[in-house]
Amino acid sequence: MNRPSTDTPSHRYVQSALLAATLSASLLFPATRANSQALGDLQTKIAALKQSTAENQQRLHRYRWLETTQLTLKGEAKPATQSMCQYGPDGKVEKAPMGPQQQQAPSGGRFKQRIIAKKKEEMKDYMGQVKILLAMYVPPDPQRMQQAFQEGKVSINPSPDSGIAKIVFKDYAQPGDQMTISFDTADKKISALNVNTYMDEPKDVVTLAVRFASLPDSTNYVQRSVLDATAKKLQVTTTNSGYEPIGQ
Repeated sequence: MNRPSTDTPSHRYVQSALLAATLSASLLFPATRANSQALGDLQTKIAALKQSTAENQQRLHRYRWLETTQLTLKGEAKPATQSMCQYGPDGKVEKAPMGPQQQQAPSGGRFKQRIIAKKKEEMKDYMGQVKILLAMYVPPDPQRMQQAFQEGKVSINPSPDSGIAKIVFKDYAQPGDQMTISFDTADKKISALNVNTYMDEPKDVVTLAVRFASLPDSTNYVQRSVLDATAKKLQVTTTNSGYEPIGQ
């Protein structure tokens, strides 16, 4: 009795389907494993970054330092100001102005003086808002970093040769912003931080570039920061120096 032929269209279809499924599985499993490893590596670096930030903030509370601020408005450099800084009991930085604070006497008639005074007050208010905004990013907040990670809004650009991992946070403090932290994976320290954000509206762009350095006891600190507020044609350069333990 003749056996039925297995080389039928339906049989060939089943074979093709099984082959496709096998190939898909062989491709999927390595990709899934690689994605899992990448996610685990990112999670490890986020954990190290959070721990480093928290511990470093505690060490900074033991110091006082000199802050020098240089403001440039519409290309015109204003007189630099200096303040002695240290953390207060509430965990916020307290600033005591150093030396005479130069106040330029207003010129012109009363109407012009009122306009100048109004502009100064508006700039003072704006700088106050900028200060509040930047406090969302510097120092980085461990809770915000963890939330961004859980929402899948964190990526990493490793640089094996330099040992620096660039960790990118999107929608970190407000929708559409981006914060990039350059993290030294060996020393467990932040070497740089860059922020692209905005004030009330996305068109009011504010960028911040921060460079870090270390004290002899390995405490990390903001050595220099440059803020650019494009809409106001404002640039603020801040340098920190002269760190010394409180009580000495």
